[in-house]
This record gives sequence, structure tokens and C-alpha cells, in this order.
Amino acid sequence: MKNEEILTRKLMQGKGKTPGPKRGVTILSFLVLTLFAIFTLAPFYFMLVSSFKPGSEMFRNGITFQLQPEKMTLKNYIGLYSGQGVVYLLWFKNSILITVIQTTVAVILSAMVGYGLAVYQFKGRNLIFIAVLVVMMVPIEILILPLYQLTISLRIIDTFAGAILPYAVPPVAIFFFRQFAVGLPKELIDSGRIDGCSEFGIFFKLMTPIMKPAFGAMVILQAMGSWNGFVWPIIALRSSEKLTLPIGLASLMTPYGNNYDMLMAGAVVSVIPIVIIYLFNQKSFISGLTVGAIKG
Repeated sequence: MKNEEILTRKLMQGKGKTPGPKRGVTILSFLVLTLFAIFTLAPFYFMLVSSFKPGSEMFRNGITFQLQPEKMTLKNYIGLYSGQGVVYLLWFKNSILITVIQTTVAVILSAMVGYGLAVYQFKGRNLIFIAVLVVMMVPIEILILPLYQLTISLRIIDTFAGAILPYAVPPVAIFFFRQFAVGLPKELIDSGRIDGCSEFGIFFKLMTPIMKPAFGAMVILQAMGSWNGFVWPIIALRSSEKLTLPIGLASLMTPYGNNYDMLMAGAVVSVIPIVIIYLFNQKSFISGLTVGAIKG
């Protein structure tokens, strides 16, 4: 009895304490992650600080992280909504429109294709999945010429449809939803069929709520890809009134002069929509990637 009491006391005393080696690993991990966070956030901090300064300061002092309150002003942000900045609002509206349409279409269609490849047994299913994997490995630069010829043949060049349709069913999203849908309960699908529910009804009413983490993760990834898209939109869109935000901001950097005032303030504002999307979907994003990784 005495030995048991002594053992119990030792266990109670050691409970909650982290062993030395594990504590050292935890501290080291924290320091490394903090260092990575500093390097990651440093450009955003510089962009934010520079957006409150006149563009001439960048020519005079170069990259500086000093706040300098006496030189900071809201003039750059006010300029985004007046004078030359009116075109920025047009770029912003175009990017919002393309991002919302492309993300919605891509997520819905990719989820349906991935779900079909995971749930249904049909001839050629594996061949289609292999084709998806092959397309994932093909760089976008190789597809630019055939995509450009296709958009010209369909007469959708210099239109929002021409910028959206080539990415309507991205292979990465198909692969992601397929891996997630492999772990869906087949019993629930069978019970839905027994109750007389159609296949579309099973997908939208029964499976979609279960796939919510996957939808949340893919909405963020697709929205980021569409919002930051540059290579294909600059080829598909020609008119200045149809340019997206990344292309419009890049046009401010010219050999004849650089509008840093509008560039820095516009870059800061352009980050806000993605941050909002992530804040509303962060739980689904983390759980979706985690569950997908476990099931994959």
C-alpha cells in the first residue's frame, strides 16, 4: 500500500509538467515559426507603411520600415476613389465579378465531378482520373496557345467569359473533392436511394452538408487563385475597362514613371477581400485540408 501511495504521489507531482527534451523542442519550434512569420509579414508591413507615405519617399529613402508619423497621410487612399483612382474601382469591380463567378462555378462543378469519380462505378472512371492527374502536372504556359486559339474560335476573347471558362473545372479541385468523397458514408447514399431521392438530391441534400469542410477549403483556394490570376487574364482581356486588379496594378509600373502612391494603397485594399473570405471559412479550411490529408 505504501509503495502504491508513493507511486501515486510521484505521478500527481509530475502531472502537467513537460519533460525537458520535449520542452526544448517546443521552444525551438516556436522560435522557428516566429522567425518564418516575421519574414512572411515583413513585406505586408512595408506595404502598409508605404501606403500612407507619398510615392516620392520611396525614391528618396528606398525601403524603410520606419513609421514616420509626420509624413503619413490618407491622401493615397482618398485618391483611389477620386480622379485617376476611379479606374481602380473599375479594376476592383471586375476582379470581384470574375472571382465570384469563377469560384462558384469551379467549386460546384469540381465537387460534382470529384463526387462522381469517387462514388459511381462506371467504365473509364480510372482513365478519367488519370487524365485529371496528367492535366494537373501540365504547366499553364503550355496550355496558353491552345486556350487562346479556342477562345478566339468561340469568339469570347476580351470577355469575362473568356477569362472564366478555361478554369471552370480545375483539375486540382476535382482531385481534392474526389479524395474527400472517397470517405463519404455509402450507407447514407443507399438510404437516400431507398427513400426515393434522386442522385442530384442525394448530392445536394445529403452529401453537400457533409462535404462542407471541403467546400470551405476549396472556396478559399479557388478565390485566391482567381483574385491573383495574372497570366491568363492578361491574354484573354484586352480592353482597359475589362482589366482585373493585378493587371491594372502592374500597369502602374512603366518605364516612363511609377505611380507608387496608387500602387501601394491599391495593393493594401486588394488584400482585404481574401482576408475576409479566409476569416469566414478558416475553420472549414483547416478541417477540410486535415480531413482530406488523412483520407488521401
